Order: sequence, then structure tokens, then C-alpha cells
Amino acid sequence: MPVDIDLAASYERCRVLHRRHGRTYYLATRLLPAWKRRHVHALYGFTRYADEIVDRTEALPPAERAARLTAWSDRFRAGLRGEPIDDPLLPAVLHTVAVFDLNLDDFDAFLRSMAMDLTVESYATYADLLDYMEGSAAVIGTMMLPILGSADPAAAREPARQLGLAFQLTNFIRDVAEDLDRGRTYLPDEHLDRFGVTRADLLAARDRGEATPQIKSLIAYECTVAREHYAAAAPGIPLLTGGSQACMRTAYRLYGGILGEVEAQGYDVFVRRAVVPNRCRAAEVARALTTPRGRPVELAA
Repeated sequence: MPVDIDLAASYERCRVLHRRHGRTYYLATRLLPAWKRRHVHALYGFTRYADEIVDRTEALPPAERAARLTAWSDRFRAGLRGEPIDDPLLPAVLHTVAVFDLNLDDFDAFLRSMAMDLTVESYATYADLLDYMEGSAAVIGTMMLPILGSADPAAAREPARQLGLAFQLTNFIRDVAEDLDRGRTYLPDEHLDRFGVTRADLLAARDRGEATPQIKSLIAYECTVAREHYAAAAPGIPLLTGGSQACMRTAYRLYGGILGEVEAQGYDVFVRRAVVPNRCRAAEVARALTTPRGRPVELAA
């Protein structure tokens, strides 16, 4: 489908957002065939911009932040109906939705979870958190699947959902301190209770810059939960079209590598932000490019 200058500019805006904020995922996306990249940038731009409304406007009253998210969601839905919209980012998103006939229910679920972030500060159970992550993470996997392509989309669907959950749980583990700064806790209360940890304990550890033994045990458990989602996602990557496998192998290994970095620092997520070193990032790219298509994928030991 030809791209006019305004649409090209919209895709470029999404690409810049992706490069600026999604360092690991952007690196992996560069391994995709060129024609697929812009569509991944568009989906990232959509999710990132909604996240920016929720998380980067904290100085505004909650009602105004909610109004901004609603207004942007309404512009998106108007564009889906074919109405003219004045937005620099959405034309690329709408174009991608049309090219791949993406399921609009996934976008509704995502926007619902973004709205939850405006009012929900914590989750009592893991089931409650999964309800949130259904929209904030699992549907990202199913949005991505038609772009990545698969010889067996039905078999690849659940692994794609699981990979979205695995990636987001990894972010939650790494970013406990950052989320506390925003007034949120994405570690379920039932998990905190299991290890004798309170929200006050987490806040004290953030301020001190050091986790207690109980918090380290909690984080170790959360890493185990995340690894279960990675294991459930692994069978889906060999099912992707050949041109997409290197991309997702790299993303899988690099996001999983963040858990390895958390483990290496003794599960203390307050001492520093866990980051995969550049030399390891380059090695994973090389590994993915030289791995035969269809080979199983697993996390680094």
C-alpha cells in the first residue's frame, strides 16, 4: 500500500518514539525485514503514547489525565470509522490496523488497562494483576502476531500472549522503585504477604537504596513466575515466519537477560537498575542471526 508524505511522517514519529523509549525492543526490531519494521514502530508508538499520557502527566489532576486519555482514545476510534483526525501519530497506527486487519478488541482491552493505571495503585492477587496485564501486555502479543507472521497462527497465539506477559513482568521486577515513585505497586499483595513484605518496606528500601532479605526473596519468586511465562512463550518463536524469528529470539533473550542481571545483583532491584551490558546485546544479535530457523529458544542460563 503506497504511503503519502503525511503517513510517512507519522511512521517516522512512531519510529523515533520507539528508538527513544524502547531500547531493547527497538534493537530486536531492526532484525525484521524492512517492510515489517514500520508497522512494529506504529504499534509501539500507539502503546507508548497512551502510556505517556498516563505516566508523564503526573502534575495534572487525575480527572484531567483521564480526559486526555479519553480524548486520544476517541480520536483513534474516530479514525477507525474513517473520520478525519488531526493527530501526528495515529495515521500510522490506523494504516497498520487496516493493512493487517488487526483485532480491534485488543486495542479496547489495551486502552482499558491504561485507564486502570489512573486509579488502581495495587493488586490484591496475581489473578487481579493478570486481568490488568491481559490488556497491557497479552494483547500486545496478539497485535504483533499478524505482523510477524506464522505458518500456524492458532498455535502461535497463546505463546504470543505469554511472551507479552513475560516481558511486562520483567519490567515490573526491574522497575519496582520507578513504579513506587508513581504511586503504584505491580507486585501483588498476596505475594508480598507470602514473604512478609509491606508496601512501607518497599518504600523504605527505595529510599535506602538497598533491599531487605525478605524483599530479595520476594523478587526471586517474581523472577520464577516470569520465567514460567517465558517457558510458555518459547514454543511460539519457531512457529514464526523465518524473517521474524531472529527479531523475537533477540527480544526473548535480551528481556530474559534482565532477569539474569537481577539475579546477578542478588535480587536487589533497589541497588541499581538491571541492564543487559552492550557486549551481551551484540552477542545475542549475532546469535539470533546465526541460529537456524525453527530451532527452539530458551533463556540464558
